[in-house]
Amino acid sequence: MIRRMLPNRRLCELYDLQFEQIKYAVSIGHFEDQQPAEVFISSELPTSATANIARDTAILISLCLQYGVPVAVMRSAITRLSDEQPASIIGAILDSLGPSEDYV
Repeated sequence: MIRRMLPNRRLCELYDLQFEQIKYAVSIGHFEDQQPAEVFISSELPTSATANIARDTAILISLCLQYGVPVAVMRSAITRLSDEQPASIIGAILDSLGPSEDYV
């Protein structure tokens, strides 16, 4: 597999996300074709285990995106609750990337 390199300048979306009563700041960088390329996540609890998990989540999602793993594949692999809601911040971030069919 070949890692798709990020452009030096890229579109970036910033937004807030709340999951299980914890607020996160999310940044999504995009390739030139508007596909998501990288994710950054910070938590309102910067020194907590939750913040560490969020940062590691961002790194793993970013690597998957850069190596061409479709968002739909990642979404289908994560744990979901009985109502199909994400069971973790990982699923919440993947769901925030937009409709599955946009990134297959």
